[in-house]
Amino acid sequence: MAIECLVLGAGQEVGKSCAVVTINGKRIMFDCGMHMGYLDHRRFPDFSLISKSADFNTAIDCIVITHFHLDHVGALPYFTEVCGYSGPIYMTYPTKALSPLMLEDYRKVMVDRRGEQELFSNDDIMKCMKKVIAVDLKQTVQVDKDLQIRAYYAGHVLGAAMFYAKVGDAAMVYTGDYNMTPDRHLGAAQIDRLQLDLLITESTYATTVRDSKYAREREFLKAVHKCVADGGKVLIPTFALGRAQELCILLDNYWERMNLKVPIYFSAGLTIQANMYYKMLISWTNQRVKETYATHNAFDFKNVRSFDRSLINAPGPCVLFATPGMISGGFSLEVFKLWAPSEMNLVTLPGYCLAGTIGHKLTTGKPTKIDLDKDIQISVRCQIHQLSFSPHTDAKGIMDLVKFLSPKHVILVHGEKPKMASLKGKIESDLGIQCYYPANNDTVCIPSTCWLKADTSKTFIRSSLNPNFKFVKTISEDKLNLVSKETEDTSVLQVHDERVAEGILIVEKSKKAKVVHQNELLLMIGKDKHDVQFAYCCPVQIGNLERTKGMDFALSKNVVSTSDECSWLHLLFAKLSTKLGGNIQDFGQHLQVDSIYISVCLKDICPYRTTDGPQKESAVFFCCTWSVADVNLAWEIISIMENLDLSII
Repeated sequence: MAIECLVLGAGQEVGKSCAVVTINGKRIMFDCGMHMGYLDHRRFPDFSLISKSADFNTAIDCIVITHFHLDHVGALPYFTEVCGYSGPIYMTYPTKALSPLMLEDYRKVMVDRRGEQELFSNDDIMKCMKKVIAVDLKQTVQVDKDLQIRAYYAGHVLGAAMFYAKVGDAAMVYTGDYNMTPDRHLGAAQIDRLQLDLLITESTYATTVRDSKYAREREFLKAVHKCVADGGKVLIPTFALGRAQELCILLDNYWERMNLKVPIYFSAGLTIQANMYYKMLISWTNQRVKETYATHNAFDFKNVRSFDRSLINAPGPCVLFATPGMISGGFSLEVFKLWAPSEMNLVTLPGYCLAGTIGHKLTTGKPTKIDLDKDIQISVRCQIHQLSFSPHTDAKGIMDLVKFLSPKHVILVHGEKPKMASLKGKIESDLGIQCYYPANNDTVCIPSTCWLKADTSKTFIRSSLNPNFKFVKTISEDKLNLVSKETEDTSVLQVHDERVAEGILIVEKSKKAKVVHQNELLLMIGKDKHDVQFAYCCPVQIGNLERTKGMDFALSKNVVSTSDECSWLHLLFAKLSTKLGGNIQDFGQHLQVDSIYISVCLKDICPYRTTDGPQKESAVFFCCTWSVADVNLAWEIISIMENLDLSII
């Protein structure tokens, strides 16, 4: 059976994660995200590719959501409440708790504030979440009698999980977003060493290897401190969940150490609400946060307070966390319009910015003006600072995970095409694993493992365990010249154990599979053994006939006597050994190389002897037979024999 992966989102791009994987007849949708950089049909995955009839309950066995970011869960209410999917949906407990907050905040920004068409309502979000089945880490969930899934800790954000899926003998892992290094409030990704046919991994930072986390933190704190010390305002566009908490912990601790009094603000009630969930879900954080929880909750910030809109134009320095990240709209864009024209102010972008967002425009150049639309232009004179506080793993982390899991195949998603191509080459060259990076709406088909439990026959077991000795004469190289000058037998007897170690798998209808010995098969099907054999009677020249006759070899009319048979064979064995090494074996009455048998022809007229072509006056004929498997080797040996001279020198 094959595994098919239909990439509906995050194919050669970052955003709109959605992959539909068919594994041994079961179909799983991993993530159901939206693209934050588009407002047209490209915002959601093209669900029509799953089912032309829109019968999604039949087409999909379950949905798995890795974490609460909108590019992974943003299209879920639309798919369930508008498109009509009502099957099982799996995510971790924190993801189930925090996803509705993210979805409702997005809906409010897009509909209530920007007046765009409503794609799903608040009721749709609530109905969608009622369909969700929450899972614990490392809990094996039996979706049905064939399909099982299991969640593993992914770091990245609170509740993020990698998901393992297995159907029969085929198994795979979909990583979602993950981080291989711990930060101030989350641990590093953790997963068991699994036998996998396929690994689907994110590749956001496919070619980036980050420097020390502490060096990045020092640089960030230095830039923020300098700006507020000079009387400026710092705008940190970030999503309400994840980096906001990480950077709040960092700034709060720094403010305490430096005894700073400059206010730090949250822009939205959403972040305050999210912090409440972070306090409740402390068991999903890293070990340090859990150990100090009894005396100090890391999310009780002493220097961080909520922000009132009336403070936007208030004089004096401040630090403001404004949603959403990337300055893709909402309050962060509103503040940016007012603060960007001042050279005293600072905009620091802590993570990845999608193409099409203002954040991306700021980080890919040094624009002095940004066109928001055809009527609005923003003057940009503020300082721009980008630091990689991204919760995504870097190129080293991706390679470490692929090496650890050692799957048979890797599919890269959630990355930029040129960087994915570079990472694909590195995975294939360094690890020897076939790698793919499909575009959106492309399908990758890979073979999967199929294990079959089978009985074995007693004959097969006996043939595999009992010795099956063969006695073979061979000759060492230091005796080859001696043999060619003497007629005495100087070959060495070797013993080989040629027991049968391979059987034949029989699968009969309505019966269990069985491995039998090759000789049993003919009896089972009531047929006689039939071997296809090839034969050729090959002449071998004797140039120095007088010297050779002096050895009392009878040679008359190209025919030898029975008494000379072993002598000619032994002489040929010595000659061929110089050409073939130890591959040829002397059994007395014949020579053998694999299935090729060579014996002296004692017949006046042999049916395998050709009469066309030049005839050699003094020659000994050798009958050669072989099976289909050794056709090429047989003709190679015959070519050698036809150019040999058996004369004794």
